[in-house]
Amino acid sequence: MNLCDYNTIRDLLGRHGFHFSKSMGQNFLIDPAVPADIAASSQADTGCGVLEIGPGIGPLTAELAQRAGKVVSVELDKSLLPVLAETMAPYPNVEIVPGDVMKLDLTALAAEKFQGLHPIVCANLPYNITTPVLTKLVETPCFESVTVLIQKEVAQRLSAPQGSSDGGSFSLFLQYHMETEYLFDVPPEKFLPAPKVTSAVLRCVRREKPAVEVADEAFFFKVVRGAFLLRRKTLVNSLSSALSGYGKEDIREAIVSCGLSPEVRGEQLTLADFARLADALRDR
Repeated sequence: MNLCDYNTIRDLLGRHGFHFSKSMGQNFLIDPAVPADIAASSQADTGCGVLEIGPGIGPLTAELAQRAGKVVSVELDKSLLPVLAETMAPYPNVEIVPGDVMKLDLTALAAEKFQGLHPIVCANLPYNITTPVLTKLVETPCFESVTVLIQKEVAQRLSAPQGSSDGGSFSLFLQYHMETEYLFDVPPEKFLPAPKVTSAVLRCVRREKPAVEVADEAFFFKVVRGAFLLRRKTLVNSLSSALSGYGKEDIREAIVSCGLSPEVRGEQLTLADFARLADALRDR
């Protein structure tokens, strides 16, 4: 069954009485080359257990199943479960888990489902849950890599060079834990229904250790987030609004002690800059 063929999709969904849900951000791939390329980009092999989120009718799932030792796909939409039971019947190494990925204990799930395998993630993520899902995946340290199809603008931001105006606090959070790589674009016409924006594939590989060494990780990220609180303002002004107990002069002195201009903006700092600044602030 060609799960990217328009007529096949129409007949399949009609047979099961399925209707697309805008609230769930459902956009199904209709070019077989795209799920094949995404699955290949994940570098899944027989030694991997792949977590997929939101399989839809399963075109990416099928490609992953032909490469990986096991695929576990979490699907929130109950109306897709009978569809997936039909489309995934040829693949004994695929398991569909009904539920909300944000409510699942992913560490426990991986330990149960992927015994003896290297856990990775590969998914076509709905745009509206990209940030919370990626946050949860990053904070689940068993996953060695995460390959996702997301909105192009978001993928560009998350893979932006540190210290560039394209990045933000979340891109620095991601790059602290993972090495990110922007792979390729997927235009709107490759989906049914077609979204209004271009998508892109982002691959993230977990670092053996964080990108920088910090004395207090919680405070470090408080400084990072605070630096982008007032993005158009200087770092001094933004941090003085974000960090209670620190006056502007203390913050200015800490910034200068790190070899930075007192007029610098948060978007101009790298992870190494933030690590030095967080330590300088902690000492005051």
